[in-house]
Amino acid sequence: MGVLEELQPQKVFGFFEELCRIPHGTFDIQRISDHCVAFAKERGLEVVQDEAGNVIIRKPGTEGYENSAPVILQGHMDMVCEKRPESDHDFKKDPLQIYVEDGFVKAKDTTLGGDNGIAVAMAMAVLDSDDIAHPPLEVLITADEEVGMGGAKTVDLYQLKGSRLINIDSEEEGILTAGCAGGIQYEAEFPLTRTSENGVIVSVRIHGLCGGHSGMEIHKQRGNGHKMMGRFLRKAYLDTPFRLISIDGGSKDNVISMDVTAKVLVSETETAQKITDLALQMKEIWDHEFMGEEPNLAVDASFLEGEAMAATFQETESVIQYLVLVPNGMIEYSRKLESIVETSLNLGIVETKEASVRTAHLLRSSVESRKEQLKEELDQCVTASGGTPFVTSEYPAWQFQLHSELRDIMVASFRELYGKEPEVSMVHAGLECGIFVGNRPDLDCVSFGPDMFDVHSFQERLSIASTQRTWEYLKTILKNCR
Repeated sequence: MGVLEELQPQKVFGFFEELCRIPHGTFDIQRISDHCVAFAKERGLEVVQDEAGNVIIRKPGTEGYENSAPVILQGHMDMVCEKRPESDHDFKKDPLQIYVEDGFVKAKDTTLGGDNGIAVAMAMAVLDSDDIAHPPLEVLITADEEVGMGGAKTVDLYQLKGSRLINIDSEEEGILTAGCAGGIQYEAEFPLTRTSENGVIVSVRIHGLCGGHSGMEIHKQRGNGHKMMGRFLRKAYLDTPFRLISIDGGSKDNVISMDVTAKVLVSETETAQKITDLALQMKEIWDHEFMGEEPNLAVDASFLEGEAMAATFQETESVIQYLVLVPNGMIEYSRKLESIVETSLNLGIVETKEASVRTAHLLRSSVESRKEQLKEELDQCVTASGGTPFVTSEYPAWQFQLHSELRDIMVASFRELYGKEPEVSMVHAGLECGIFVGNRPDLDCVSFGPDMFDVHSFQERLSIASTQRTWEYLKTILKNCR
C-alpha cells in the first residue's frame, strides 16, 4: 500500500509517489527520463526522448476536441537534493521517504521534489485518463532545470505543434505567473598558495538556518551562512590574525546557504580560545538580530593542536574581504508590481579547492540592464579582492505580455471554478518559459501550481488540499481550451 494511496486526487498522488521512488537529482535524470518514456509506451502514446533526456509525450484530443489547437503541458523532471546534515540519505540510490503530516506531503530529512514532480504527476494523470475533456496534448518534461535550465535550452521547440504552453512550476495557488526574472550563474575564484604548518586548528560551523529557494524566499531576509561566516571571520581576524585552512558550505547556487564551516590556523591556544569565544558571542548577536526567525541557528566552535595546509595572511584577507563586501539578498523591489522582487543575488556555494577558494552566485532580475549592473558590481568586488570572475550560464527574463489568449482562458476558468479573479503577476524565480519564449517567440505561456513551501530545503512541503484544487483547475482549463 502506498503512503499517498488514500489522498485525492488519487492518480496524481499515485504517480507522484512513483516518481519519489526514483532518484532524480539534477544531472542524474536518466532513470526518471526513461520512466517517463516507459509510462507513455505502456499506454500506446507517441513519445520522443532526446539526447539531453527531455521527453515529449503526445495524446490526441478527446471527442469534440479532435481539431482543437494543441495545448502543451510542461514541467521539469529533476529536483534539488538537499538534506539535514545528520541525514545519511543517498540521493543517488535511495527513494525519498515521504509521509503525510498536518495536511502536507513531506520527505523525511530531505527535499520532497514537489518542485517539480507534482507537474509531471499531474501531466501523467491527464495522459492516463479516459474521462477528462481536453484538446490534443503535448506534454513536455524537461531535464536538468534546477542548475542552468539545460533541458529547456536544448529542446527543439519547433517539433511541438502547439503554441499554448501551460507551465506547472509555480508554488502559490491562485496566482497566474506571466513573467519571471532572468538569471546569471556567476562564479569567482581566489588563489591560495597553502603551505603545511604546525599550530592550533580552529573550526567554526554555522548551521541550522532556514535556507530555502533563492528566488521565492529571498525577500524573507533569511540568514545566509556564507555572509554570516564572512562577518564573523572579519571580526576575528581584526583582533587575532590567522591563516585560512578552508571554508566550505552550500551545494546549489539557487539555495540560500544553511550550513558552512571554516577552519583557520593560529599559533597559540590562547588565540584559538579567543576565536571560539567570539563565535559564541556572534551566536547571541545573530539571535537578537533575527528576532526568532532563525529558531534553529547553531554555532559550533572547537580547536585542537595539529598540522594543516594554510593560506597566506594576504590570501586569507582577500577571501574575507570578498565575503564581507559582496552584496547578497534582495536588492530592489519592482517599481510597477507591488511586493514583487525585481533584483537579487544569492551566494550559494563557497568551497576550498587545492589551490583556490571558489564561490558560486545566482543573480536574478526581471530588468536586463539591472542584471548586468549587478554583474558589474560583483566583477568589481571580485577583482578588488584579488579574484577572477566568470559567468557559467545565463538565461533571459520572461517579459510580461499585455495580450495572451491562454491567460484569458485561464482567468475565465478560475472565475468559473472559484467565483473570483485570480492574481496575475510575475515571479522572481527563474522559469523555463523565459528560455522557451526566447527560442520560440510565438509561444503563449502561463505558469501556475499548488501551494508549496520552503522548496529547495529539507523543510519542503506540498499542500494536499491545494493540490486537489489545482487539479480541478487544470481540468477546467483543458475543458475550456476547445
